[in-house]
Amino acid sequence: MTVAVISFTAFAASQVATPGPANMALLATGARFGFQKALPFVAGVALGKQLIIWPIGFGLMSLLETAPWVFQILKWVSAAYICWLAWKVANLRLSVDQESLVKAPGFVAGLAVHPLNPKAWAMVVTGFTSFVTPGTPALQATATIAFSLLACQAVFHPIWTFGGDRIAHLVAGQPAERYLMWTLAILTVASVLYVLF
Repeated sequence: MTVAVISFTAFAASQVATPGPANMALLATGARFGFQKALPFVAGVALGKQLIIWPIGFGLMSLLETAPWVFQILKWVSAAYICWLAWKVANLRLSVDQESLVKAPGFVAGLAVHPLNPKAWAMVVTGFTSFVTPGTPALQATATIAFSLLACQAVFHPIWTFGGDRIAHLVAGQPAERYLMWTLAILTVASVLYVLF
């Protein structure tokens, strides 16, 4: 009665490291506000996934059998939220003529990203259904999956945010800036559509 930790961590790393709504939000936040100012948002995004891991680990999936419509509603609300984020990313501009009065999104804003991210839900559900031996105690399984995902996020989320910061230094104020932001937005929407369909 165990969790396939090595296999799950490899799966988690492949999911956390690749483009998706959260990573696009991190990239855009790093690009717009800089790496250091984005760190509270990064922490919120990383810990926000815990808000879905623990309820799923302790039986939220049983709700799927009794009220499947709840998950359908959640799926479409989540997709709408991520598309709204993509629209904001598409219209972000990295350069400003004067000191921006807009504050970087903080820790609380980051907490909402994964609970409203269809890719995160799919990743967590796959973790429990594919890498946990039936009969494993819920606390052991949930803690293992939670820690493995948090470790992967601690590595890859700052990398995406720092990448956004570096990209901003290259394209801010250049004609390529608009194309970059629209590309990020399109990738964000594409990642949601991939998970949905």
